[in-house]
Amino acid sequence: MQIGPYQLENNLMVAPMAGITDRPFRQLCRSLGAGLAVSEMLSCNPKVWQTAKSMGRMDHSGESGIRSVQIAGADPELMAQAAQFNVSNGAQIIDINMGCPAKKVNKKLAGSALLQYPDLVEAIVKAVVEAVDVPVTLKIRTGWDVDNRNGVEIAAIAEHNGIQSLAVHGRTRACMYKGYAEYDTIKAIKGSVSIPVVANGDISSPQKAKQVLEYTGADAIMIGRAAQGRPWIFREIDHYLKTGEILPPPAITEVRSILMEHLVNLHQFYGEAMGPRIARKHVGWYLQTHDEDRQFRRVFNALETPETQVDALNEYFETYC
Repeated sequence: MQIGPYQLENNLMVAPMAGITDRPFRQLCRSLGAGLAVSEMLSCNPKVWQTAKSMGRMDHSGESGIRSVQIAGADPELMAQAAQFNVSNGAQIIDINMGCPAKKVNKKLAGSALLQYPDLVEAIVKAVVEAVDVPVTLKIRTGWDVDNRNGVEIAAIAEHNGIQSLAVHGRTRACMYKGYAEYDTIKAIKGSVSIPVVANGDISSPQKAKQVLEYTGADAIMIGRAAQGRPWIFREIDHYLKTGEILPPPAITEVRSILMEHLVNLHQFYGEAMGPRIARKHVGWYLQTHDEDRQFRRVFNALETPETQVDALNEYFETYC
């Protein structure tokens, strides 16, 4: 899988997820087999670039691998400026968000709401591509709703205006995350363009990854929710695609090691006040299959300092093991 001049180590990508794909999570997924990890979306509004949240999202210090930064907005000029700003801040790839279904994003005509307006899609893509000298990629859904699946039309606009890779989530905006992803539209898009196409949606196992790649003809797959609390899914899929073998699930000792490293990195990245709060959701995802009665998670979610969280998790694993 290649995007512009960048050769990825494999064809597995981490989907950009707001509040999740921060630097600690991206680095973790990269270390466990992801070829590319796209950052959580940044607003094109320059008024928010100096906020603590945006500054954290822009932090790529010490980050390994190719730095792909997603931007969101509906104004072509502001999107172009945001692209330039992030390239100056270290972005090697700019990704345009036209896939987010969140109401607060869509009401500003950003994210997947843009799929209703192909002319505006073209204006934004053209402005961003012309503004920077790095590859520009695009993430979309199959359309606004099931009666308006215009992914093939949007893909043609993207290719014609210089987009170098297109990721497609197999749901419309109206579908949100309900039901099942459909791959027929992704297959049709892949058959209609010559740029790389990345399939996204409901890929939660090595077998499903292979099935989706074969059915759609996509060049790569992108994984979001299935990596929450299971970042080793990239290693499992990569191994299966290369060998046809299913890796055994990680031993509880490895889960402990991965989780504790992630926890400490979250504490360091966000600080003593926010770090423990951010850590709660990640710990909850890791322990879904272990802490089935949620008893430990209820205790953990009440802890407010890094030290108490580390101690509680160590005690939990000592007891569990």
